Amino acid sequence: MEEEFSKSRCENCIVRKFNALRAMSKEELKAVADSKVSRKVKKGEIIFDEGERLAGVYCVRDGVSKLSKLSENGKDQIVKLASKGEVLGQRSVVAEESANLSATAISDMEICFIPREAISDSLHKNPDFTYEVLRHMAQDLREADEVIVNMSQKTVKQRIAQALLYLKENFGEDSDGYLLLVLSREDIASVVGTATESCIRMLSELKKEGLIKTSGKRLAITEARKLKELADGF
Repeated sequence: MEEEFSKSRCENCIVRKFNALRAMSKEELKAVADSKVSRKVKKGEIIFDEGERLAGVYCVRDGVSKLSKLSENGKDQIVKLASKGEVLGQRSVVAEESANLSATAISDMEICFIPREAISDSLHKNPDFTYEVLRHMAQDLREADEVIVNMSQKTVKQRIAQALLYLKENFGEDSDGYLLLVLSREDIASVVGTATESCIRMLSELKKEGLIKTSGKRLAITEARKLKELADGF
């Protein structure tokens, strides 16, 4: 992957307002800016693999990445979709352990790689930054708990309905009402924890019931209220 040095400085980057970097001092941000490397990632490229020892963290400037874990049956389970402003790999770097998830671009992306050394000093000396890192890690754990609960208590159809609503709320729609983030049927199945065939069948049912419409790989929610009632079990 060809690396491209960015002219953007961390001190002026709007993205940092969404992550723990906002708690850094100007001097700390300057140190990060001096050491970071920005690069473009093509859709489908792997940012890092599960089990890899990370030399730093990745800040998402643009685009979307899927964070997934390989199950015992050899299938990927997507546990999170990370978009603009999110930091990838911070738990592995803070805990000094191998990455427990893989990160793969599901759209063209721009990411900044920040070496471990550029943030380790702030972790030891800046309690506000440490708190922000821990807060974001706690949020990730809460989301993981919700995934576990949904897997055990909701049907596949309910989980798909919830996933589609999540995509609409977090990534928006185009001018025709289709979800801006286009996921493959395989990725949707991986998000909700089911077989691709089952996912396709449930999407077909939702379409027949008039809750969604499709155009190729694109999906649009046509009855948001009814889809929400389905996701909530009403």
